[in-house]
Amino acid sequence: MQPRSVHSDVNLRCSFLAVICAAFLAAITTSATTNPPGRYDPVADPHAIVTAGHARFTILTPQLIRMEWSADGKFEDHASLVFLNRKLPVPKFTSGTFQAGRNTVLAINTSDLALTYTTAYGTEGKFSSDNLSIKLTVDGKEIVWHPGMPATGNLLGTARTLDQVRGSNTKLGPGLISHDGWVLVDDSTRPLFDSADFSFTQGEKSIWPWAMERPPGDRQDWYFFGYGHDYRRALHDFTRVAGKIPMPPRFAFGTWWSRYWSYTDQEFEQLATSFQTHEVPLDVLVIDMDWHPTFGQHWWDKNVDQSGHNLGWTGYSWNKLLFPDPPAFLKWVHQQGLKATLNMHPASGIQPWETRYPEMARAMGIDPATKKYVPFDITNKKFATNYMDIMHHPLERQGIDFFWLDWQQEPNTKMPGVNPTWWLNYVHFTDQEREGKRALLFHRWGGLGNHRYQIGFSGDTISVWDSLAFQPYFTATAANVGYAYWSHDIGGHMPGVIEPELYLRWIQFGVFSPILRTHTTKNPDAERRVWAYPEPYSDLMRKMFVFRYAMQPYIYTESRRTYDTGVAFLHPLYYDWPEAPDAYDRRDEYMFGKEMLVAPVSQPVAKDSDIAKMSIWLPKGDWIEWQTGTHFRGPVAINRDFSIRQVPVYVKAGSIVPMEPPMRYTGDKPVDPLILNVFPPEDGQTSGYTVYEDAGNTPAYREGVAAWTKIQSTLSSDGTSLTTKVSPAQGHYPGMLRARAYELRLPGSWPPESVTINGAAVHEVQRDGMPGWRYEGNTLSTIIRTRSFSTAVPVTIAVKIKPELARQRKLLDGFAGKMTRLRETYDILNQTWPEGWTPDSLIDAMQTGDRITYHPDTAYSELSAFWQKLAALPKQIQALHDREKTPEFQTAVKANLFGQKPQPGADPMERYHDVVDLAAAHAADLGTQP
Repeated sequence: MQPRSVHSDVNLRCSFLAVICAAFLAAITTSATTNPPGRYDPVADPHAIVTAGHARFTILTPQLIRMEWSADGKFEDHASLVFLNRKLPVPKFTSGTFQAGRNTVLAINTSDLALTYTTAYGTEGKFSSDNLSIKLTVDGKEIVWHPGMPATGNLLGTARTLDQVRGSNTKLGPGLISHDGWVLVDDSTRPLFDSADFSFTQGEKSIWPWAMERPPGDRQDWYFFGYGHDYRRALHDFTRVAGKIPMPPRFAFGTWWSRYWSYTDQEFEQLATSFQTHEVPLDVLVIDMDWHPTFGQHWWDKNVDQSGHNLGWTGYSWNKLLFPDPPAFLKWVHQQGLKATLNMHPASGIQPWETRYPEMARAMGIDPATKKYVPFDITNKKFATNYMDIMHHPLERQGIDFFWLDWQQEPNTKMPGVNPTWWLNYVHFTDQEREGKRALLFHRWGGLGNHRYQIGFSGDTISVWDSLAFQPYFTATAANVGYAYWSHDIGGHMPGVIEPELYLRWIQFGVFSPILRTHTTKNPDAERRVWAYPEPYSDLMRKMFVFRYAMQPYIYTESRRTYDTGVAFLHPLYYDWPEAPDAYDRRDEYMFGKEMLVAPVSQPVAKDSDIAKMSIWLPKGDWIEWQTGTHFRGPVAINRDFSIRQVPVYVKAGSIVPMEPPMRYTGDKPVDPLILNVFPPEDGQTSGYTVYEDAGNTPAYREGVAAWTKIQSTLSSDGTSLTTKVSPAQGHYPGMLRARAYELRLPGSWPPESVTINGAAVHEVQRDGMPGWRYEGNTLSTIIRTRSFSTAVPVTIAVKIKPELARQRKLLDGFAGKMTRLRETYDILNQTWPEGWTPDSLIDAMQTGDRITYHPDTAYSELSAFWQKLAALPKQIQALHDREKTPEFQTAVKANLFGQKPQPGADPMERYHDVVDLAAAHAADLGTQP
């Protein structure tokens, strides 16, 4: 659309620009059809385009404008490696020109942006600070952007890798959002695609969009994101023009076992069996590089292959010493419900010792008799096609499910501007799509646009506390470029040996991160098997893995939300609270899906208390500390203490977190019952959550072949009645359950006076898994199990409590946390034997929850007495310390130890003193009620 002109005095430009422009052009409104999945249209609707000489402006959304300038006046309509789809519904905007002296001014106004572009008489008007500006409002303040303005508030994105990183000593690239309110993406030099059809429908496998260079000449191709602090909208619109963030297969959210080691097939089988024996769930076996011949090379060896790279670093043929029959081994792996991936270092090309070298050489025009290697040339379409068809597809047919691309070599390809990491990600991911699979990739970040090719391998970090402390921030910030699925080496990589506490804390973070994958370097002293650690760490690690699997319905639903919205389910707090300074400052906190705020512990416990002290900021609203049951009203900064058993996870009041029963692996059995953790909303309020399900391993989710189950929970205005409704499932997918039971869990609640399911009364039961309700005293949780219902009918669960209990919620607050702390203090004090033991008063308090489990009707009387008992405990523990000084106690200790040979220099009184001091410090807050 050509701009229209109107004469105006230059002095009127600033004051009356919007009025003048609006007087000459009406708003343009038209719609664009929605493209089918994988099929993009890089050519914008003509009604969204305004040209002015050598400049072209495409109004993609009210906040996103593409700005092009070309010396030859020719503009680019091919998709670039980042921006694929420009045909969006045309937003309302006005445009017009007017004269300002000898200059022509183009003005474009959307609901959010006011752009002016001035063409001076006799010039071509290349974009600069002198001729281009965009006005927008950020946090209520009007700002004017122009080219060259410093981007001081960019909230950053991510980095290619964390190889060799200790702590935070790495640089993050720019993100797509900024506290400044604007971001400029310069796409001027990025290569283009020769097609934007990535649908790869059946029979069209030959279609494979490929990179090509931009035409020569001086040109600018910019994208201005002017979203203010609406970060969610910015990222959503980015995925509209740059492609969605694909859902990984469901199994990817399970446990991945990875270790750099020369495993035999027998060792892998023993390992997988040990996971089952120790009841640790597992989904993926990562087979590192020694699966292929490495020719006995050590890290200090300098032998190279024909390509000049380290000998044995690249390989495509099985090491038959380790894997005598790969198809049989992989068949066994799949029979266990597991998936397998291979580590690939492709830089050396195809060397003459490879099993499929003759076929690959002939396909590339090389006589196999020459034994000349096939050079790696991934941007050569002929090579890439043969590389996948000849070298990789046979491995897939043997049973390999996906590949780990461990590219560590050259930074360039033969095509200018194409990064090898970026293009390897593209080739491998889209190759799986061409095969009709739900694609899965495991590789490093290649740059903007790689959000379309998950999952990220962050590389070989140093195993120290500082590295763990950096990873929550690093993972959350990657959401700023749409990179939603970083997989870190849980436990770090080097040197391999790691203390139990650090490994436990790393696992706790991994459970609340996108992908849970252990790893370590090739070090005989390294250990990542959780059952090989001492207690209590081993049991706590195992429970965390089990909890990860319990959360699968929630995590998978949030992955679907990521696909739909463009907002990674692990993201910074400022997405939701953009005007709160603490949301930017608290780098170690993040949102884990819609319902959870997580602040992983990344420091060791104090030696004198076995407690890690943390300062945590909670945004506006009512929050519940899940493991302790403590309530807080934000915004507030709180100081909290956490033992090794505790992970700082906070849920909003009204949150509904779907979970599933124990599984050996993802898909081990149907999700039946569907477990619903309901944290009641405020009095008189309704909250909701919609659970997403699909077949788990097909691309059909993109066409809506899936089911959504809506859950709503309403608390009466007097707080006595909670009604939870499970609506009929909407949609369908192959293998969908036609009927299932539900288990409603109400943490931190009073025992019910009555429970009904679809109007029929249900009664208390003692056995877990039986229809009815029961009460778990240590967490004060009401647990209601339904019979099986058709997924096509609604299920309503109504719970009533006595009015007098509804007014006594304070007695419930923090009780679960006190139970944990009492048990830990009990275990510490029992270490004083034979000098001492846990006092009966502490045992009495510790058994409160157990007694309530047996007799829920005693909950009020037990809790009323509990807080009084708790208040006296710190002094009683201190009294244990004081009595050590009495002659009577010392005489008794010596008498008890008579005949025993003490350790040289050991003083039993000193040991007793230290343990009691530890117990006292550990239990310091027992006497306080939240």
